Amino acid sequence: MIRSITKVKLKNKKVLVRVDFNVPIKNGKVVDDFRIKEAIPTIQYVLKKGGSIIVAAHLGRPQGKIVPELSMKPVAKKLSQLIKRKVDFIADSPDSKNIFEKIKKRGEIFFLENLRFSGQEEANDENFARHLAGLADVYVNEAFSDSHRTHSSIVGVPKFLPSCAGLLFMKEYRALSRALHQKKRPYVVIMGGAKVATKFPYLVKFFTIADEVILGGIIANTFLKAKGLSVGKSLFEEEVAEEARKMEITSLKLHLPVDVVVSINLSGRGEVFARGAGGVLKNEYILDIGPDSVLLFESIIKKAKMIIWNGPMGLTEVPKFAKGTEAIALAVAKAKAWSLVGGGDVIAAIDKLGLRHKMNHISTAGGAMLAYLAGEKLPGVEALKNQN
Repeated sequence: MIRSITKVKLKNKKVLVRVDFNVPIKNGKVVDDFRIKEAIPTIQYVLKKGGSIIVAAHLGRPQGKIVPELSMKPVAKKLSQLIKRKVDFIADSPDSKNIFEKIKKRGEIFFLENLRFSGQEEANDENFARHLAGLADVYVNEAFSDSHRTHSSIVGVPKFLPSCAGLLFMKEYRALSRALHQKKRPYVVIMGGAKVATKFPYLVKFFTIADEVILGGIIANTFLKAKGLSVGKSLFEEEVAEEARKMEITSLKLHLPVDVVVSINLSGRGEVFARGAGGVLKNEYILDIGPDSVLLFESIIKKAKMIIWNGPMGLTEVPKFAKGTEAIALAVAKAKAWSLVGGGDVIAAIDKLGLRHKMNHISTAGGAMLAYLAGEKLPGVEALKNQN
């Protein structure tokens, strides 16, 4: 069992809250605040119970170096705007001893600089974990989406502090546990987007668990290439294609696009064509699933009793190539199935169509969601279980 924040006394306590605020920033401003908003209920809960908060998070991959463009300062500012409270941003490197003096001053919410500015974070250095733990009286993991990582702030700090899960963490844990342990059949997994090498091991496991597996995006390109079909100039991963050839890719449960939307450029300004899978010309990019693929995938989704969806069907940032993803979103919304969806581009499509209320659970997690549903134990989850 995992202890919820609702079971912990917080009055007059300093509470270290590890969040996932790894959000996109452009020109010094947060451009997508979904993850920040999702963690606000836990922050407000701590304040309501009389605790003060030290927010800890990472941004990007600075590889243990101070990279000004990856500072958490814009994120702290956005949090302050959203909750309409002062947030004291601490600009010192997260491994600095100066932090101890700064959080002694009167304040409700402190926000640490990017944890990954210290190379000790990703190395899961015990001294760094002890340093972070020394800032607080209680630790709260509100970053289920980072809990597949063995980093100091995820698995190290719970060794030194009374620890619990935040409200969002518990919401994610319960929803994903239901999908893992209470499967309804037909069980349909939809996987798209990029990060093919990361997703492939999970896909292999889903191939044995699910009744139907639908692929789109770059991961579908990779499987089309594995089958010997032309993908033109489309992105794919050759090493994964080699591994895919070892799978039973002719299986009736594996559904690849039967047609695709292509263009000679990625901007959407050029001509766009629908071609049969394998008919892609050498100078063309596959940028979305085609209309026949939409019909095929809709027919599978319609029969589902449980749907897991992670990753878009095409290049959704260009409207011309977002139609396949939007069609799948509508199909999932209409299906009489329990649905769990995740991934920024997928969530953006759902929100654009006003379908959020039609999904049973929208996950902030990406890799952690796939890992957990594929049956892997997440280090961050296990660290909280060890508290009991």
